[in-house]
Amino acid sequence: MSYRLYNRLGSGGFVVEAALKLTEAPFELVELDSKVSTPLAETFRETNPWKQVPVLILPDGSTMTETAAILIHLAACFPDKALAPSPGTTEHGKFLRWTVFTSVNLYEAVLRSVYPQRFTSDNTAIEATRSAAMERMGQAMTVLEKAIEPGPFLLDKTMSVADVYIAMMLVWYKGNTSPPRLITLKNRVKQNSIIAPIWRRHFGDA
Repeated sequence: MSYRLYNRLGSGGFVVEAALKLTEAPFELVELDSKVSTPLAETFRETNPWKQVPVLILPDGSTMTETAAILIHLAACFPDKALAPSPGTTEHGKFLRWTVFTSVNLYEAVLRSVYPQRFTSDNTAIEATRSAAMERMGQAMTVLEKAIEPGPFLLDKTMSVADVYIAMMLVWYKGNTSPPRLITLKNRVKQNSIIAPIWRRHFGDA
């Protein structure tokens, strides 16, 4: 059995699709007929009780959710593809740190901006929730910007799936921060020969 990825265009599943392509492992892409920022069908709870994508069905039939966890798992399954540094190394520790940081601080801010009703029960606070989310995301991006030294990628000159994850976040950022190293990182990721067609399908020229 190969992998099966449940996703929808323009969603966070982009980075999992890109990671699967980088592994060269066979997988089936199930693209849901649903627009980003709209609720998924209630029936999708049968696939993921949290009713979110991406969802990756592993070759043994078990289910994985949570983007950062999926990326870390795929990197471990395909060590010869260099999706991440070798476990136990200082560089792997850095990879884990910033992958989780991206999940907790950038992705969470995106979700608060796109789905503010999940984070407040006060209808008068919807716009304030969105605004605070983008401000917090900008602060997190400033921290990441300083971590990229010398670049162009998070781990020097080698692209990891953490870079692909971060690049995706920049597509959704609507604030005023314009960190040059992160912008360079995003441009390098979207120009990667394997990732470029996937990027265009999900995000166009963003």
